[in-house]
Parts: sequence; C-alpha cells; structure tokens
Amino acid sequence: MADKIATRQSYGRALVELGALRQDIVVLDADLSGSTMTKEFAKVYPERFFNAGIAEANMYGMAAGLAISGKTVFASTFAIFAAGRAFEIIRNSIGYTGANVKICATHAGLTVGEDGASHQAIEDLALMRTIPGMTVLNPADDVSARKLLKAAADMQGPVYVRLGRAAVPVIYEEETDVQIGKALTLRQGKDYTIIATGILVSQAADAAEQLAGEGIDVRVIDMHTLKPMDEEAVIKAAQETKGIVTVEEHSVIGGLGAAVAQICCAKAPAKVSFVGIQDTFGESGKPDELLEKYGLTAAHIADAVRAMK
Repeated sequence: MADKIATRQSYGRALVELGALRQDIVVLDADLSGSTMTKEFAKVYPERFFNAGIAEANMYGMAAGLAISGKTVFASTFAIFAAGRAFEIIRNSIGYTGANVKICATHAGLTVGEDGASHQAIEDLALMRTIPGMTVLNPADDVSARKLLKAAADMQGPVYVRLGRAAVPVIYEEETDVQIGKALTLRQGKDYTIIATGILVSQAADAAEQLAGEGIDVRVIDMHTLKPMDEEAVIKAAQETKGIVTVEEHSVIGGLGAAVAQICCAKAPAKVSFVGIQDTFGESGKPDELLEKYGLTAAHIADAVRAMK
C-alpha cells in the first residue's frame, strides 16, 4: 500500500481511456471540472464535454436527455450536490426512466475536510440505494475505481459512483478481477468479519493486521458494490464467523451497515456492529483528524471487533 491516489483522480484517468475507446461517451460537469477531474476528458475531447454551470438539477436533466438519445453519459459534481441538491431530478429523470447516466460524485464523506459539514455528504449512499434500478458503487482505491468505472460504462442503466477527494492507499494489483456486484475478499479469517466500503477498506485491512498480532483471525471484505450487494459474501460471513463489523465513511443510517443487517435479518442471523458516522453532522478539519474524531480509524475498527467477544 505504498502509493496513494485519490479516487477522483482515477476517475479522470478512466474517462480519458473510455473516451478513446467509445465515441458514444459524453461528459457533463457542474462547473467543478478542476476538482472532479473531468477536466482531463475536456482537454482531449472538448466536443464531447459540456459544462452545465452551477446548475446541478439542470445538468442531470441534460444528462437524461442525452442518454435517452443514445449517449453513455458521465455527469459529475460533488456528492452533496448530486445526491442532495439534484436528488429529485436523478430520481425522476434518470432513475424512473432507466436512463444510461453514470452519476459520478466526488468529494464524498468526511474527508472533504476543511470544507466542513455543508459539503460532507454522509447520506448519499442511503439516498441512492433507495432509487429503484440504481446501481451503487463505492470503490476503495485507484485500481478498483478505474475498473468499476469501465464496468459501469459497459452496463445499461443508471449508476451512482462515490469518489473521494483525499489520496488513499492503492490496495489492488492491476490484474485484480473487479466486478460489479461481486465483493472482494482481502483477507480470509475464521473468527470475525470486517465488511468495509470505499476509502475505509485500507483502514479495515490495517485493523485486521493489528488483531492478527493478538491472535484474532479476521476476514476482510471490500463491499465496493452496495447495490446490488453480494449477498453470498454476507451470508458466508454470517455463517462462518462469530460476528460482522461494517465500516463506512457514511452515516450508520441507511448505508452499508443497514444493507448488511437487512441481509442477515432475512437470510443468516448474525451479530452485526457498525463503524460509521453516528447521527451527527461533520465539521471542518483535516481528513485524518476527522477520521480520528469520528471513530473511523484502524484502531477504532479493531476496538469494534474486540467488543464483539
């Protein structure tokens, strides 16, 4: 895990690669291309890039129209503006119609940092999961982000992709097989399972290393697809280990933890503990300081596993 790359940078790279392969791909942005990294696509394919200005709802309406006209559309802004400000348009113009729009939302979660609570989307996964037919992706690193984005381009229908601002460790090798709807197991274990998503997967792996030194054998699963979720991976964890800890840079209400618990309640009863943002807003601060304050570090994850004994 030596290299660190922000998944929004991975997005910029993936767009350029996709643009070279497919003429049907167009990219929209809400005047934030320098931050969302869609500027990389705009430089190479300016005729297929559209800046909608600071008008997110209008941008997603445009995206729906382009998609219904036969284009594969990637439309980007910060997560708080996509999932929040433009929710109704995404629900009705993209979700309801099944439009082929990839909603690639950057700067999600607490690690937006100094921008503070107003810009820290901690509800977006819950909101997007509720839209019928919406695929919801939350990649952990550079490799998985690029592969999931390319897979999203190849599938029909709406997709929400959560991307981060801060640089995070590269976990996977280029040859790693990353598929939508199929969880990745970073580490096998027989005692407990940590199911993590997004940029906290690396923290979960670090927690498992700490616990291994204490003789606690922990399975670590990267649940990069929150919808459709890999139910088989959850059920196996519930049946084969003594408890599950879910880990997300998102509210504990409605996100990964809620989805895992729903599967366990219906199909494989298990003890489930939740590491995430409690029923509170974030605040301004440096990303690492915020992860520490809100209990989202490897040490906190390890504590949650120990508490299951």
